[in-house]
Amino acid sequence: MSKLPFELMLALRYLRPKRTFVSIITLISILGVALGVAVLIIVISVMSGFDHDLREKILGFNSHLKVFSRGRTMENYTDVMRLVSSNKNVHGVAPFVLGQVLVETEPANTNGQDALTAAPYLRGVDVNAESSVSILPKKIQSGSFDLSGESVVIGRDFADSMDLSVGDRISIYSPADLKKMKDQRGKPNEEAVLPDDYTVTGIFDVGYFEYDANIIVTSLENAQELYNLDNSVHGLMVMLNNPYKADQVRGQLLQTLGPNFSITTWMDENSTILGALLVEKNVMFYLLFFIVLVAALCILSAQITFVVQKTREIGMLKALGATRLQISGIFLFQSAIIGVIGVASGFGLGMLAVNYRNEFLHFMRHATGWELFPAAIYGFGELPAVITPGDIAIICGCSFVICILGGVLPAIRAGKLKPVEALRYE
Repeated sequence: MSKLPFELMLALRYLRPKRTFVSIITLISILGVALGVAVLIIVISVMSGFDHDLREKILGFNSHLKVFSRGRTMENYTDVMRLVSSNKNVHGVAPFVLGQVLVETEPANTNGQDALTAAPYLRGVDVNAESSVSILPKKIQSGSFDLSGESVVIGRDFADSMDLSVGDRISIYSPADLKKMKDQRGKPNEEAVLPDDYTVTGIFDVGYFEYDANIIVTSLENAQELYNLDNSVHGLMVMLNNPYKADQVRGQLLQTLGPNFSITTWMDENSTILGALLVEKNVMFYLLFFIVLVAALCILSAQITFVVQKTREIGMLKALGATRLQISGIFLFQSAIIGVIGVASGFGLGMLAVNYRNEFLHFMRHATGWELFPAAIYGFGELPAVITPGDIAIICGCSFVICILGGVLPAIRAGKLKPVEALRYE
């Protein structure tokens, strides 16, 4: 004698593979649920990975807060640094100079071709304080973080695009140089404006294309000279113990510093891209959930066919004393079994795909020559992914509930069948 409830026993018996149209619909339903769950897990994990890695790259290279003076530059920045450092939530403070420059170079292996030019952002940093506000000193791929004299460190992608390596020299035109060239153009006593020459002493790789391709770094003194700042700076970079308290700390620092200063947070500077990622994640979730809804419709179709095929058995069970709830339970158990198998299969398939996502992309790149996720567009060398237990629970739980709901109407109809009507033509 089986110890299973007879509703579950009959549900399992009806779902045994047979060469019938209903069994094919059942397999399609299970496959639909599995694919829906797997695709949802893959897409949501990848979107979470993009969001997580983007925040890590932003928070690693950029500071959590930037303090600016209401004037053009900040002259008494050492005094301001002491005030900012007095806040218990502040981990580190460092001055910076940031602006766009024109870079010109002619590497030795270009065989006399025209000089290569680019317009990156130049960041002047205090070598001694930079490690307290940035991961840059730890991300030198080749060479060293040596900014003594007229030297710069550049990003890996910038070095590739300009065909540069450690030891090469580049010429940098500051905005003042370009303005002077423009003002003197066409004049009888026009003088040539010579750029400053710098040596590449290091190449960094922070893992984010936007930074690696568009930012070069030099010492604070060199940047001040390029921008004619004397002993002033553009602002202060502030690293916090907890980056998600940026708004709270900003309010505290504004009270300390007074109305002559303004402060921006990392969330303000990156609100557009972070907000876009969140919207895309939510939209993808709702759109892809329709795959599970289609599978639920297949379950509904299969269950309706089951009820029609098993009308005689339902009538006999009712005649033997089975209650309406027990009859309905048979078909609800069928939907639950389909849901469990489909969700479990989709979970396994999704987790497998997430774990081997980059291996698959590398294979496709070698096999077809296509780069499905170009670093120049997405900013990452590999496809990121973060498996969040909460997201997985929502996906699997909602998918299972939808599978159950797909069998509710047929189950109710089966429970309402009367023995006389069910056996009338038998």
